[in-house]
Amino acid sequence: MVSICHITTVHPAFDDRIFHRECKTLANAGYSVYLIASHYKDEVVTGVHILHLPRKNSRLYRFLVKDWIALLKALYVNAQVYHFHDPELIFVGLLLKLFGKKVIYDVHEDVGKQILNKNWLGSLFIRKFISGIFDFVEQIVSSKFDAIVAATESITKRFDPNKTILLRNFSILELIDKAEPAYRDTDKFIIIYAGGLTRIRGIKEIIQAIGLLNGSVELWLFGRWESERFEEECKLINGWENVRYFGFRKLEEVYSFMKACNAGIVTLYPQKNYLYSLPVKAFEYMACKLPIVMSNFSYWKDFFKDCALFVDPSDPRDIADKISFLVENSVVVWKLGNNGRRLVQTKYSWEAESKKLVLLYRELIK
Repeated sequence: MVSICHITTVHPAFDDRIFHRECKTLANAGYSVYLIASHYKDEVVTGVHILHLPRKNSRLYRFLVKDWIALLKALYVNAQVYHFHDPELIFVGLLLKLFGKKVIYDVHEDVGKQILNKNWLGSLFIRKFISGIFDFVEQIVSSKFDAIVAATESITKRFDPNKTILLRNFSILELIDKAEPAYRDTDKFIIIYAGGLTRIRGIKEIIQAIGLLNGSVELWLFGRWESERFEEECKLINGWENVRYFGFRKLEEVYSFMKACNAGIVTLYPQKNYLYSLPVKAFEYMACKLPIVMSNFSYWKDFFKDCALFVDPSDPRDIADKISFLVENSVVVWKLGNNGRRLVQTKYSWEAESKKLVLLYRELIK
């Protein structure tokens, strides 16, 4: 049996894209799949062999220690194809090429654009310099790899089209459809956010918007906070009294809660790396028949026009007004929700998208 090995030092073992989409798909296609990732033990889950890395995740530790532990474990597996998911592993990928292995670079984000928003790196001039250096190195080194897998269309444009495929994080319908709606003990309109609870994802403004709705709407939050400081800041906002925080839950559990809600929300700030992104949670909301309140990015307004209302993510009043409109218009809620579900079933499911991944592997191994 052909063995393949996915590697990540940044993402958790059960990452939505890496484990639930790619690794499980390849295991179901008949490959022997290994995943080297942060976890507390080695185990086999749904046909995927997880080889654990220390869960310590500081940048310095990853660079000095964790990346090289991952390389040693990767060489021990002795797979035919290696598929890595973090830009910091780019030189690990290059070393695997020097060992004669086939290597795939999976690009989840436009890191060069992300660097421009990392204020902790210094002034804008310094960030532009670092961004330019990273883009240059990434272009040179990635040309040595056998294939590039890009999560968005805008990312594909940065790499050789002859070795790059677009593999979007569409909903896994089979997993979503198995989930039963969770119990809800309120008649209020419930809006859900599931994902990283960070400042640039507009969490603070969402809570402020809930505070403007006079207790008529409840917000359900799922995910991990970027810091204890930001969590405490959000808990002091007028509106937190109408928020239920459920913490970090398994994907299947989150889908059950989604099905018990009335709408989903994703109001990212207009950072460069977000403007042309396709957020996973949007497709999950669509699959659960939820209308979406979204940031008013031009790309999103075109892509999601049939299943969403659009807002200025920095304006709590605008967000509150759009939510209020949904509360008062059940027909619109039904129409947008059903439009989203139809689009997922016909165009935007992982079941359809995953065929490109399997085909890529067949061609590489052939």
